[in-house]
Amino acid sequence: MHSALRAVVVGISFATLLSASPRATAQAFDWHKYAGTRITFLANNNPVANALVKHKDEFEKLTGIELKVDAYQEQQMRQRLVTSMNARSSEVDVFMSLPSREGLQFARAGWYADLTPYLANAVAPDYDAKDFSPGLVKDATVDGKLIGVPLNLEGPVLYYRGDIFKKCGVALPADLKDMPALADRLKKCEPDLTPFVSRGQKPALPFTYSVFLHNMGGSYMQDGKSALCSPAGVASIRLYAGLLKDYGPPGVVNYSFYQISSLYKAGRAVMAFESSNELSTIMQGGAREGDTNVAVLPAGAGGSHPTMIGWTMAVSNYSRHKDAAWLFLQWASSPAMQKKLALEGIAPPRVSALRDPAFTAWADQQPARRQWVAALDQLSRTGTAEVGYPIVANPASREFIGQAVNDVMLGSRPAEQACTQADQSLNDLIAKE
Repeated sequence: MHSALRAVVVGISFATLLSASPRATAQAFDWHKYAGTRITFLANNNPVANALVKHKDEFEKLTGIELKVDAYQEQQMRQRLVTSMNARSSEVDVFMSLPSREGLQFARAGWYADLTPYLANAVAPDYDAKDFSPGLVKDATVDGKLIGVPLNLEGPVLYYRGDIFKKCGVALPADLKDMPALADRLKKCEPDLTPFVSRGQKPALPFTYSVFLHNMGGSYMQDGKSALCSPAGVASIRLYAGLLKDYGPPGVVNYSFYQISSLYKAGRAVMAFESSNELSTIMQGGAREGDTNVAVLPAGAGGSHPTMIGWTMAVSNYSRHKDAAWLFLQWASSPAMQKKLALEGIAPPRVSALRDPAFTAWADQQPARRQWVAALDQLSRTGTAEVGYPIVANPASREFIGQAVNDVMLGSRPAEQACTQADQSLNDLIAKE
């Protein structure tokens, strides 16, 4: 079942920073070396962090380190982090980070502590750094420095109600362009349900919209310029915005993963295109366990190019407790902890967790779990980490992408005008690189 997911870690060379780690495993390792220290973890209130924090007491018992958790919704977490880092404050020791979003920006600002020496000289004998997906390690490496350790593998997947599909006599289309026709049939069959929901919030929607762009054959940049207004780009904006405008819930421009998972879990949406991370949230309570199917988004004119990224855990360069913080990172990303998190629906970045018999047995308990694993398999083999523009100002680029889609969704501008305005702002960002 998991052979293709395991294959992602085969045949790709690791950076020199990983090859040095076996030297450290022979040295004595003391988990209690920094007992009595207090560290602060700035957490994003998402399934990865929530699952990890459940085991907080285990870390404190193992190390004697007190872990203070400050958890916020994603946008608030980022605001708190930026404020702290700009002030060069030591109040945050550890934080969650998306290298695909802010990796280059934060690295150039000097906000990440370099973890390369720690991985080479301060790992427990059973840590096994080569067990990680090299693609995720590559994403977490900037200018030859490791900026974080991988915590998960994720990407947008389509959760859909198999019972409603059967009742309405429909199936997922083979081509992405036929999704509106499917949504229309569902709307006529079940008028009280939302046919399709995905992200509409400006800074959040590029995570899901990017799959539409790439599957339609588009890309964000070409020849050093913004390519959002390519024919494929315009078509992808029309398609994504049209689905949400015509078949999404009221107020969808404010939707991110919190609202999407809540709507689908409550049985009020037939299809939800959202992060694979949300499996455990959607299934919580059991209402959706018997009727949910999971799949990747249908291919488009450009093929199938799902988004594949992963959260990392990083140490602040301004922390006064970097050594103790490294113990927390090491514990959180250890083989043992990753195996536990996998059983809570967090797709692990370690091959050993994927091979674990307990994980195989867990996945086999429900069809939706098996389909989830198969979808992650496809993400790992064919996915791209390009979410927004591959520039230092990636977070700002997402705002302009989101604005263009929102303009079309709200009927403020046609797709051609919306992307033309976005392209002008995006080219200004690119010129500053």
